[in-house]
Amino acid sequence: MAEHINKYETIMVLDSSKTEEEISALLEKFKSLIEKHGEIESVDEWGKRKLAYPINFMNEGYYVLVNFKSNPDFPKELERVYGITDGVLRNIVVRREED
Repeated sequence: MAEHINKYETIMVLDSSKTEEEISALLEKFKSLIEKHGEIESVDEWGKRKLAYPINFMNEGYYVLVNFKSNPDFPKELERVYGITDGVLRNIVVRREED
């Protein structure tokens, strides 16, 4: 039986006080993790934005949107890795409707 593949999108808010190299390293870490377990459709870096409310005494975050396809088990693992990675302020992974 073929493995079922779903479409997802994730938004991560990274610590904007990190240097460009540190932010790039975090992005590469997550992109390689997603590619290992699925297929990236698009990556949209929104850059620094003002947060709606302070998180850890910070008023700005670096926003990144990633659309990807993977099996249904992977988003839980992705959220786990977000949770244990320094520099990730907030994140969300949601399933997208099929086109």
